[in-house]
Amino acid sequence: MNLFKKLQERAAAGNPIRVGMIGAGKFGTMFLAQAVRIPAIHIVGVVDLNPGNAKSNMKLVGWSDEAHSAASLDDAAITGKTCVDDDWQALIAHPAVDIVIEATGNPLAAVTHCLAAFAHGKNVINVTVEADAFCGPGLAQKAAEAGVIYSMAYGDQPALASDLVDWARTCGFSVVAAGRGHKWLPHFRQSTPDTVWDHWGLTREQAERGRLNPKMFNAFLDGSKPAIESAAIANATGLEAPEYGLAFPSGGIDDIPTLMRPKSEGGQLERKGLVDVVSCLTREGEQIPYDIRKGVWVVFEADTEYLKNCFEEYKVVTDPSGKYMTLYKRWHMIGLELAVSVASVALRAEATGAAICFNADCAAIAKRDLDLGEMLDGEGGYTVSGGLCPAVSSVRQGNVPLGLAHNVPLIRAVKKGAAITWDDIKIDRTTDAYKLRTGMEEQLLK
Repeated sequence: MNLFKKLQERAAAGNPIRVGMIGAGKFGTMFLAQAVRIPAIHIVGVVDLNPGNAKSNMKLVGWSDEAHSAASLDDAAITGKTCVDDDWQALIAHPAVDIVIEATGNPLAAVTHCLAAFAHGKNVINVTVEADAFCGPGLAQKAAEAGVIYSMAYGDQPALASDLVDWARTCGFSVVAAGRGHKWLPHFRQSTPDTVWDHWGLTREQAERGRLNPKMFNAFLDGSKPAIESAAIANATGLEAPEYGLAFPSGGIDDIPTLMRPKSEGGQLERKGLVDVVSCLTREGEQIPYDIRKGVWVVFEADTEYLKNCFEEYKVVTDPSGKYMTLYKRWHMIGLELAVSVASVALRAEATGAAICFNADCAAIAKRDLDLGEMLDGEGGYTVSGGLCPAVSSVRQGNVPLGLAHNVPLIRAVKKGAAITWDDIKIDRTTDAYKLRTGMEEQLLK
């Protein structure tokens, strides 16, 4: 509870936290909107494939032209301004950068960027959770070997859910389940970028005004992002994936303690110790009041009579038995909260969540019958969506993680609803992401 005080002290000492960011899309832009307001953070450089777009986004959120006018990273380090460029390697290598924020949203590129940053002794905050979902344990291990910090991004739901789990365990509670909310109906699984706004609840005009990427947002709607983020939560907390995938039970916040208890006690969980997702819609498509769509939650239990009595005495909302309770954060503010990670890493040398195990995986599932020769287009696209599963069973079945199911051709047909396997695709085996992932698989099966 003293990060802001520590930030003030850094600012007063004239020693700001020096950050380099790769990728200035929606998440990165939201962080830039806040970073310009925090004197203790100096954005030394912003790298993007299109520097002009990055500058446009910075202007959109209140940056003056002067603030990002540094002619080089050297100039930025001296003047306190920001250099906007397209050379990620120079950014990572520059001695003025202490923390690298990976915000490209491209999982293959993200793995390469993270590994390169580790090699240069840089701490990394990985916004690209798609990479963390299939390579997080490997990235955390590589960071530890390099003596640097690897962190999930605060403001994204996996870090927030992990924070709630950590709170519950620190208090001495036994965690039963944790996860996030979502807007979900089964037929959303087949949604494409052409249908996303109809289901999402925005007009096309609103989406264009916000510069929202339909493929990215469709990844939320079709179940891919919930599966990705649930895998990240499981691997960061030691919780496990349900054997048969996410259940998406429908309910409001006060229903969570009842829903997220074992089936043997009237709930929806296969057993205790799992991740799952709560839908804000009934199966008939009706909106549920006081929902958790944009938030995260943890369920813990009163495993003694005394704790159960405390729940009753303090009038907290529980399941009908009085045994299970939830704590939640109803909203997540995405990149607007990322400064918490920056401050935590720089001032406490502490990640805001990182993989500690390889418990869960997000497999690529065919959205429709796919023919030989078709090109998979990754999360949020037209061909595949993500399905959560236990890592051991996924690896044994040879499932391709969703993060690697992009821009790869099928070498045999796959039926709708089937998981894509390594035998179904032709993939570049030389990428850092492929090599790190397959190395993780070998370790898991030892």
